[in-house]
Amino acid sequence: MKFDVILWDMDGTLLDFKIAQKEAITQVFRTIHKPLTDDIIDLYSRINESYWKKLELGEVTRPELLTGRFRRLFEELGMNDVDVQSVRKEYEEVLGNVYEYIQDSLGLCKMLQPKCRQYIVTNGIADTQRRKIKLSGFRDCMTDCFISEEVGYEKPNKNYFDYVFSKIPDFDPERTLIVGDSLTSDIKGGALAGIKTCYFNPERKEITGDYKPDYEIEHLWDVLRILDFML
Repeated sequence: MKFDVILWDMDGTLLDFKIAQKEAITQVFRTIHKPLTDDIIDLYSRINESYWKKLELGEVTRPELLTGRFRRLFEELGMNDVDVQSVRKEYEEVLGNVYEYIQDSLGLCKMLQPKCRQYIVTNGIADTQRRKIKLSGFRDCMTDCFISEEVGYEKPNKNYFDYVFSKIPDFDPERTLIVGDSLTSDIKGGALAGIKTCYFNPERKEITGDYKPDYEIEHLWDVLRILDFML
Protein backbone atom coordinates (compact mmCIF):
# COMPACT_ATOMS: atom_id res chain seq x y z
CA MET A 1 0.00 0.00 0.00
CA LYS A 2 0.97 3.65 -0.29
CA PHE A 3 1.38 3.89 3.50
CA ASP A 4 2.17 1.01 5.82
CA VAL A 5 2.04 2.92 9.13
CA ILE A 6 -1.18 4.66 10.17
CA LEU A 7 -1.42 6.90 13.20
CA TRP A 8 -5.04 7.11 14.31
CA ASP A 9 -6.43 9.84 16.52
CA MET A 10 -9.02 8.29 18.83
CA ASP A 11 -11.62 10.73 20.20
CA GLY A 12 -13.62 12.23 17.37
CA THR A 13 -12.03 9.95 14.79
CA LEU A 14 -12.34 6.30 15.84
CA LEU A 15 -14.73 6.89 18.75
CA ASP A 16 -17.54 9.40 19.24
CA PHE A 17 -16.27 11.59 22.06
CA LYS A 18 -19.44 13.67 22.25
CA ILE A 19 -21.53 10.65 23.25
CA ALA A 20 -19.06 9.61 25.94
CA GLN A 21 -18.77 13.17 27.20
CA LYS A 22 -22.54 13.56 27.46
CA GLU A 23 -22.86 10.31 29.40
CA ALA A 24 -20.06 11.32 31.77
CA ILE A 25 -21.40 14.80 32.51
CA THR A 26 -24.92 13.38 32.91
CA GLN A 27 -23.69 10.95 35.54
CA VAL A 28 -21.84 13.74 37.36
CA PHE A 29 -24.96 15.89 37.61
CA ARG A 30 -26.98 12.89 38.71
CA THR A 31 -24.53 12.29 41.54
CA ILE A 32 -24.47 15.91 42.75
CA HIS A 33 -28.29 16.11 42.45
CA LYS A 34 -28.27 19.10 40.14
CA PRO A 35 -30.54 19.63 37.10
CA LEU A 36 -28.88 19.19 33.73
CA THR A 37 -29.97 20.73 30.45
CA ASP A 38 -28.68 20.60 26.89
CA ASP A 39 -27.47 24.18 27.33
CA ILE A 40 -25.30 23.11 30.27
CA ILE A 41 -23.89 20.20 28.25
CA ASP A 42 -23.06 22.61 25.42
CA LEU A 43 -21.47 25.03 27.88
CA TYR A 44 -19.27 22.32 29.36
CA SER A 45 -18.30 21.10 25.88
CA ARG A 46 -17.14 24.60 24.90
CA ILE A 47 -15.23 25.06 28.14
CA ASN A 48 -13.60 21.64 27.84
CA GLU A 49 -12.56 22.23 24.25
CA SER A 50 -11.10 25.63 25.12
CA TYR A 51 -8.99 24.10 27.89
CA TRP A 52 -7.62 21.40 25.59
CA LYS A 53 -6.72 24.06 23.02
CA LYS A 54 -4.88 25.97 25.74
CA LEU A 55 -3.02 22.79 26.70
CA GLU A 56 -1.96 22.26 23.08
CA LEU A 57 -0.56 25.80 23.09
CA GLY A 58 1.14 25.36 26.45
CA GLU A 59 -1.05 28.00 28.11
CA VAL A 60 -2.25 25.69 30.90
CA THR A 61 -0.84 22.58 32.55
CA ARG A 62 -2.60 19.22 32.58
CA PRO A 63 -3.60 19.52 36.29
CA GLU A 64 -5.00 22.98 35.58
CA LEU A 65 -7.07 21.57 32.74
CA LEU A 66 -8.44 18.60 34.68
CA THR A 67 -9.89 20.69 37.49
CA GLY A 68 -10.12 24.11 35.84
CA ARG A 69 -12.74 23.10 33.30
CA PHE A 70 -15.13 22.00 36.05
CA ARG A 71 -14.32 24.92 38.33
CA ARG A 72 -15.15 27.32 35.52
CA LEU A 73 -18.34 25.43 34.64
CA PHE A 74 -19.71 25.53 38.18
CA GLU A 75 -18.66 29.14 38.65
CA GLU A 76 -20.63 30.13 35.55
CA LEU A 77 -23.61 28.14 36.83
CA GLY A 78 -23.36 29.65 40.30
CA MET A 79 -22.81 26.22 41.86
CA ASN A 80 -19.98 27.08 44.21
CA ASP A 81 -20.72 24.27 46.67
CA VAL A 82 -19.68 21.45 44.32
CA ASP A 83 -16.59 19.35 45.16
CA VAL A 84 -14.60 19.76 41.94
CA GLN A 85 -12.11 16.97 42.73
CA SER A 86 -14.89 14.41 43.27
CA VAL A 87 -16.60 15.52 40.07
CA ARG A 88 -13.37 15.21 38.15
CA LYS A 89 -12.75 11.64 39.36
CA GLU A 90 -16.25 10.44 38.54
CA TYR A 91 -16.22 12.11 35.14
CA GLU A 92 -12.94 10.46 34.17
CA GLU A 93 -14.17 7.08 35.39
CA VAL A 94 -17.34 7.19 33.29
CA LEU A 95 -15.51 8.62 30.29
CA GLY A 96 -13.23 5.59 30.20
CA ASN A 97 -16.11 3.12 30.28
CA VAL A 98 -18.32 4.59 27.54
CA TYR A 99 -17.55 4.31 23.85
CA GLU A 100 -19.37 4.50 20.52
CA TYR A 101 -17.72 3.60 17.22
CA ILE A 102 -17.70 6.13 14.41
CA GLN A 103 -18.65 4.61 11.04
CA ASP A 104 -17.62 1.05 12.00
CA SER A 105 -14.12 2.22 12.81
CA LEU A 106 -13.25 -1.05 14.54
CA GLY A 107 -14.20 -3.04 11.46
CA LEU A 108 -12.00 -0.79 9.34
CA CYS A 109 -9.00 -1.21 11.61
CA LYS A 110 -9.46 -4.97 11.75
CA MET A 111 -9.53 -5.08 7.95
CA LEU A 112 -6.30 -3.09 7.77
CA GLN A 113 -4.53 -5.03 10.51
CA PRO A 114 -2.91 -7.66 8.24
CA LYS A 115 -1.80 -5.00 5.76
CA CYS A 116 -0.16 -2.31 7.89
CA ARG A 117 0.91 -1.27 11.36
CA GLN A 118 -1.61 0.89 13.18
CA TYR A 119 -1.06 3.09 16.23
CA ILE A 120 -3.37 5.22 18.33
CA VAL A 121 -2.03 8.72 19.02
CA THR A 122 -4.20 10.51 21.54
CA ASN A 123 -4.17 13.44 23.89
CA GLY A 124 -5.84 12.45 27.11
CA ILE A 125 -5.73 10.97 30.57
CA ALA A 126 -3.78 7.72 30.57
CA ASP A 127 -6.07 5.63 32.77
CA THR A 128 -9.21 6.83 30.98
CA GLN A 129 -7.79 6.26 27.51
CA ARG A 130 -6.25 2.87 28.32
CA ARG A 131 -9.58 1.54 29.61
CA LYS A 132 -11.44 2.86 26.59
CA ILE A 133 -8.90 1.37 24.17
CA LYS A 134 -9.19 -2.02 25.87
CA LEU A 135 -12.98 -2.10 26.23
CA SER A 136 -13.60 -0.93 22.66
CA GLY A 137 -11.40 -3.68 21.22
CA PHE A 138 -8.86 -1.38 19.56
CA ARG A 139 -6.02 -2.66 21.69
CA ASP A 140 -6.21 -5.98 19.85
CA CYS A 141 -5.74 -4.49 16.38
CA MET A 142 -3.21 -1.76 17.19
CA THR A 143 0.53 -2.29 17.25
CA ASP A 144 0.81 0.23 20.08
CA CYS A 145 -0.94 3.22 21.64
CA PHE A 146 0.65 6.54 22.59
CA ILE A 147 -1.17 8.67 25.18
CA SER A 148 0.05 12.20 25.78
CA GLU A 149 0.03 11.91 29.57
CA GLU A 150 2.42 8.97 29.34
CA VAL A 151 4.55 10.51 26.61
CA GLY A 152 4.96 13.79 28.49
CA TYR A 153 3.91 15.99 25.56
CA GLU A 154 0.65 16.68 23.75
CA LYS A 155 -0.09 16.77 20.06
CA PRO A 156 0.84 18.91 18.11
CA ASN A 157 4.15 19.25 19.98
CA LYS A 158 6.94 17.86 17.81
CA ASN A 159 8.45 16.21 20.90
CA TYR A 160 5.34 14.06 21.10
CA PHE A 161 5.80 12.83 17.55
CA ASP A 162 9.55 12.38 17.96
CA TYR A 163 8.81 10.04 20.87
CA VAL A 164 6.23 8.12 18.83
CA PHE A 165 8.57 7.75 15.87
CA SER A 166 11.37 6.49 18.13
CA LYS A 167 9.11 3.63 19.23
CA ILE A 168 8.14 2.51 15.71
CA PRO A 169 10.63 -0.03 14.33
CA ASP A 170 12.06 0.87 10.90
CA PHE A 171 10.13 4.12 10.92
CA ASP A 172 9.83 5.80 7.52
CA PRO A 173 8.08 9.20 7.43
CA GLU A 174 7.33 8.78 3.73
CA ARG A 175 5.29 5.65 4.53
CA THR A 176 3.41 7.11 7.50
CA LEU A 177 -0.02 8.76 7.56
CA ILE A 178 -1.85 10.40 10.47
CA VAL A 179 -5.68 10.45 10.41
CA GLY A 180 -7.54 12.77 12.75
CA ASP A 181 -10.38 15.23 13.17
CA SER A 182 -8.40 18.14 14.62
CA LEU A 183 -6.66 20.70 12.44
CA THR A 184 -4.79 22.15 15.43
CA SER A 185 -3.71 18.84 16.94
CA ASP A 186 -3.52 16.06 14.34
CA ILE A 187 -2.99 17.97 11.11
CA LYS A 188 -0.69 20.63 12.51
CA GLY A 189 1.22 18.02 14.52
CA GLY A 190 1.65 15.70 11.56
CA ALA A 191 2.80 18.56 9.33
CA LEU A 192 5.34 19.76 11.88
CA ALA A 193 6.59 16.19 12.25
CA GLY A 194 7.08 15.75 8.50
CA ILE A 195 4.47 13.09 7.73
CA LYS A 196 1.39 13.07 5.50
CA THR A 197 -1.89 14.12 7.08
CA CYS A 198 -5.49 13.10 6.51
CA TYR A 199 -8.26 15.29 7.92
CA PHE A 200 -11.40 13.39 8.93
CA ASN A 201 -14.11 15.99 8.32
CA PRO A 202 -17.58 14.40 8.33
CA GLU A 203 -19.27 17.75 9.04
CA ARG A 204 -17.42 19.42 6.17
CA LYS A 205 -16.03 22.19 8.36
CA GLU A 206 -14.07 24.99 6.74
CA ILE A 207 -10.34 24.31 6.72
CA THR A 208 -8.58 27.20 8.44
CA GLY A 209 -5.14 27.88 9.86
CA ASP A 210 -1.62 27.66 8.51
CA TYR A 211 -1.48 23.88 8.20
CA LYS A 212 -3.53 22.30 5.44
CA PRO A 213 -4.11 18.52 5.28
CA ASP A 214 -2.67 16.47 2.46
CA TYR A 215 -5.94 14.55 2.27
CA GLU A 216 -9.51 15.12 3.44
CA ILE A 217 -12.23 12.50 3.96
CA GLU A 218 -15.87 12.64 5.08
CA HIS A 219 -16.14 8.91 5.76
CA LEU A 220 -13.49 6.90 7.57
CA TRP A 221 -13.56 4.10 5.04
CA ASP A 222 -12.48 6.56 2.35
CA VAL A 223 -9.00 6.18 3.82
CA LEU A 224 -8.79 2.93 1.84
CA ARG A 225 -8.65 4.98 -1.34
CA ILE A 226 -5.78 7.05 0.04
CA LEU A 227 -3.92 3.90 1.04
CA ASP A 228 -4.49 2.31 -2.39
CA PHE A 229 -5.98 -0.60 -0.49
CA MET A 230 -7.07 -3.50 -2.67
CA LEU A 231 -10.01 -5.54 -1.39
